Amino acid sequence: MGVPMYVAKIGDQLVIKRMPLTGVDHDTTCPSYEPPYDLSGLGPLMGGAIKLDTAAGTAALKLDFSLSKRGSSGGGARDSEPADSVKNASKKLSLRGLLHFLWHESGLTEWTAHWAGKRHWWQVYHHLQEAARTMSVRQQSLAERLFVPEPFRAEEKAAIEQRRTQAFSLLFQTSPGPKALMLLLGEVKEFSSARNGQLVVIKHMPGFRLYLEETAWRRLQRRFDTELTLWGSNETSHLIAIATMGGNPSGVVTVNEIALMVVTEQWLPIENTHEERLLDRLTRMREKMVKGLRFELSRTQPFANVILPEHRPLTLALYIVPQGADESFETALREMIDARQDMSAWVWRAGKEEMPPLTF
Repeated sequence: MGVPMYVAKIGDQLVIKRMPLTGVDHDTTCPSYEPPYDLSGLGPLMGGAIKLDTAAGTAALKLDFSLSKRGSSGGGARDSEPADSVKNASKKLSLRGLLHFLWHESGLTEWTAHWAGKRHWWQVYHHLQEAARTMSVRQQSLAERLFVPEPFRAEEKAAIEQRRTQAFSLLFQTSPGPKALMLLLGEVKEFSSARNGQLVVIKHMPGFRLYLEETAWRRLQRRFDTELTLWGSNETSHLIAIATMGGNPSGVVTVNEIALMVVTEQWLPIENTHEERLLDRLTRMREKMVKGLRFELSRTQPFANVILPEHRPLTLALYIVPQGADESFETALREMIDARQDMSAWVWRAGKEEMPPLTF
């Protein structure tokens, strides 16, 4: 019996897509295949933070952050903390976890050399939009609360700005009760100084500024120092931001909470230079690869950094042991590898050795 699929409209094209969270049911040679969830941070979230609604064809999400706020939105951002003990035990998605899930369900973790030069913000935008339509939060479509900037075209500037104004109207409604927040997901162009804080400048949104208070900016620099440094060290990388935002009575849009993620030139997520080096090698090969994501796992827990599903005779999982990893990390990694007898493993102990040969 076949695996259910559906037809999605991506821009002006009709595309056959896999149903949410059904990639593991496909054959490894199928374009819709995705690796087992227990090899990434997605595994612990299934059934709790993420519940598949087979009747509706959507994934119902539980978030550990709010999409509403009492009182005025003053830009007092709470940066997305590392998902370690407390939040990981809550079985809810952090802001970073939601960003990872959107990227995962958009198919943006997958790559083959045939796509070189063909993945741009147009594709990223449309696939993120489609993924959001398959997700719900408290029985409301996530797409109704998520804003992803459409590719900017100067000849359509007025129409694009009108659509944005209409989308953001929710932020400035004056109805009683908690104020509604929205999610913004876009590529950071730069951070620029404001009189008392920072302005987050988002690509494809000329003239728009997202305000971040000074205290929140300092917290952001501490929490995402690795991401900011990694982005600043490579001019071809992209910095992706996801933020909850609110509307100030003055008309200013302010950050309530924010998380960052660095992606490569091919829009593949990376969290350190070791992953960057590995992906630089793999993206030149013709073999399909799937980038693993951490979701809510702490940095002390292993996951499969990359999967090569079409590798033969067995699917290959590639693991990076980070610098400073302790014995508990090594033990967890051995258990993860031993549990997948249907896969072969490639391990790079970064900081202790050079990258092992990629002879496949």
